[in-house]
Amino acid sequence: MEGGFGWLSLAPPLLAILLALALRQVYLALLGGVWLGAWIVSGGGIHGLLIGALRTFDKYIVGALADSDHVSIILFSLMLGGMVGVMSRSGGTTGLVNALSRKATTSGRGQLVTWVLGVAVFFDDYANTLVVGNTMRPITDKLKISREKLAYIVDSTAAPVAAIALLSTWIGYEISLIGDALAKSGSDLDPYAVFLQSIPYNFYPLLALAFGLMIAGSRRDFGPMLKAERRARKGELLRKGAQPLSDFDSHGLLPVEGKPHRWTNAVIPLAIVIHATFIAQWFTGRAAMAEAGHALADTPFFKLGMQGIGTVFSEGNSFHALLWAAALGSVVAIAMVTGQGVLKLQESLDAWLNGIKSMLPAMIILVLAWAIASVCKDLNTAGFVTSLLSDKLNPNLLPSLMFLCGALIAFSTGTSWATMGILLPLAVPIAFGVTAAAGFGEAAAHQIFLATTSAVLAGAIFGDHCSPISDTTVMSSMSSGCDHVDHVRTQLPYALTVALAALITGYLPVAAGLPVWAGLLLGVAVLGAVVRFVGKPVEG
Repeated sequence: MEGGFGWLSLAPPLLAILLALALRQVYLALLGGVWLGAWIVSGGGIHGLLIGALRTFDKYIVGALADSDHVSIILFSLMLGGMVGVMSRSGGTTGLVNALSRKATTSGRGQLVTWVLGVAVFFDDYANTLVVGNTMRPITDKLKISREKLAYIVDSTAAPVAAIALLSTWIGYEISLIGDALAKSGSDLDPYAVFLQSIPYNFYPLLALAFGLMIAGSRRDFGPMLKAERRARKGELLRKGAQPLSDFDSHGLLPVEGKPHRWTNAVIPLAIVIHATFIAQWFTGRAAMAEAGHALADTPFFKLGMQGIGTVFSEGNSFHALLWAAALGSVVAIAMVTGQGVLKLQESLDAWLNGIKSMLPAMIILVLAWAIASVCKDLNTAGFVTSLLSDKLNPNLLPSLMFLCGALIAFSTGTSWATMGILLPLAVPIAFGVTAAAGFGEAAAHQIFLATTSAVLAGAIFGDHCSPISDTTVMSSMSSGCDHVDHVRTQLPYALTVALAALITGYLPVAAGLPVWAGLLLGVAVLGAVVRFVGKPVEG
């Protein structure tokens, strides 16, 4: 089937994206994309219209729900929403708002606190997105920060942090892909060492973090975000007619009257989720290694070293870890407020269920996003995009081409992990081959190899940031209570700005021989100039 559908393979994601942006109806857009793809797979024609409609539901939507990892993410999201519901109804969220507001006294400080929390929850992008967004939303609302800005900061500190952290749920996947690609290339390089060496070359994630910090601290914006922020300062946190993916204020979750608003009723459940995720990831990793007979399975912690710790952590089951952590957090939240007499047991359960209800619209979108990703897999969308660039193999342009190819695939399919899985096995052998054929020296060839490897990851994250059908983009909108299309429209100019800086100051000059540290400094300087001279004061 590879390449068999040609340009038609791009039609479903493009239709979904265009409908989402034009009609601002994400459900209809995604469903239309799935149906179009199912129709194409069914062979087209009048008869295929009906077959495609049937396959939309019985194959692609059911298939999205049949995946155990998908079910874990849905249950994690629902239970975390339930936990947040209990926190809100008990007054814990209000207490946390009051406590943090002592530091976050201005819109600038509120954005900085959000950015710091986003970096602190480094070990998983899903946990980062949902925990930080749900925690900071009441605070940013109080400071009249737009939901669009909150969603942007949450999104720009989720995958970029998890992708380059020394310990995260991304590491195992990345290292396994690098290792397989190295083996196919006949290289004896250590995949974990390659991962560590490639971190400085991840220009888009690093510059996205830097740009987010600049935007948060400067109180300057441009484009649609400037308009959103100025609207929010007037008390309109959402655009008129906006349809936020979650609405915790309209499901009986306002704090009960006459009860103390204890910040501990919010912080302790959140801390439980964060620490339980980390611990569960570790123990599932140990269990997996023991089952596989790995030598590190019985090695004491203090003898593992950083690489060994990273290996154990990466072998863990992040989906199970998140699920267990959210369940434990929900139990702790209910037990705390019930034990204190803040809520009766039935009131706690009602608040938990109301929190779950507020997450259902986002879960529907998430399932449809997975369904369209499955359609794209059947159409070989990613393989076709890759083939478009297969003949453009100038060694000095290879990192940039892989960055763009990764961005296009992730944008079209809505998944950064699938993009990495498709491109890395292709990019690594090509990097070795073209540099050897061009007669590059060892140092120059290694620099292009590292830049190419990281460019795949960076491009995947960039495309993911821009795509309205990306699950992490959906979850950022969901946890921030933002209209999904508004989040995409306001984030897109910022993501494009960072991507352009990554290309111009990073991948192009570094492939030509510029030291990587110089590329990073130059990129930060360029982005700083953009914020200063293109951005305008929000209060102005």
